[in-house]
Amino acid sequence: MVSSDRLQVVTSPVSEGKYALKATVKQGDDPINSSGNRNELVYLSNEKVGSEYWYRWKVMFPNDFPSVDAWQLFTQWHHDGCCGSPPVEFFVKGELIRLTLNDSGTVWSTPLKRGAWQEFIFHVKWSPDASVGYVELWHNGVQVLKKTKAMTMFSGQNNYLKLGLYRADTISPVGVVYHDGMIQATSREDVFPVVQPEPDPVVDAGTPADAGTPVDPVVDAGTPVDPVVDAGTPVDPEEEPVVDAGTPVDPGTGTGVKPSPLDEGNVELRGGCSTGGGSMAAFSLLGLLGLARARRRRS
Repeated sequence: MVSSDRLQVVTSPVSEGKYALKATVKQGDDPINSSGNRNELVYLSNEKVGSEYWYRWKVMFPNDFPSVDAWQLFTQWHHDGCCGSPPVEFFVKGELIRLTLNDSGTVWSTPLKRGAWQEFIFHVKWSPDASVGYVELWHNGVQVLKKTKAMTMFSGQNNYLKLGLYRADTISPVGVVYHDGMIQATSREDVFPVVQPEPDPVVDAGTPADAGTPVDPVVDAGTPVDPVVDAGTPVDPEEEPVVDAGTPVDPGTGTGVKPSPLDEGNVELRGGCSTGGGSMAAFSLLGLLGLARARRRRS
């Protein structure tokens, strides 16, 4: 009503979706010729006696929002009669955000934070009877005011919503407030986000084993062989043991016979004994016999 730049739909900053409301007030903005300066949206919601609603909305105060010791309303539920302070009002005074009911004093406050979106969830039962009406409040996801019995409307009057900026006419700096995401609902689920349970973590257990035809594990044990034990020179068990009885005797003549040499190498046999004093002929003969038997067994 004052000027087209006082209430604007903007695309930045926004808290959700694509758009938000920018409400601007300059000293002297008095579109309805009343106390204070204002530029507000009005929603004739007409809450009835005994009705119960959940409201959720978001507000951001820019970094240059005025710091003054005077009231600056940003959300209010006003009565439809004439004059006086509304039953419910959210406002800034000094460096505090406050909530008052029926102009009876502050029921909740928090330090003003500029440059960040702040979420309000407000649960109300509307009644002029203080034993029936009540309010609850969540600020930035935390319940800051538990259910509090209160007179939330004036007798014989309905309430309606006003959103924007309304302040004392003594304030000279330009004031701006951003609003976004207003919801009026009849159930808690409509204003609180639904929390989805986190899925169970997926564990990679690797490639599953083939459960087809079971096979015994194959172990390479090499080529099996009979254990070789060095037991000396083998002897054919069918043979009688050979005993060196000295020089053999010719049974016809009874005289000793010199055996033919078995090894024409360096060993010279004399009298059945080697020059080294050992019975080489007997050992050589046993070795040959054993070698022959061993070869016959292997073939």
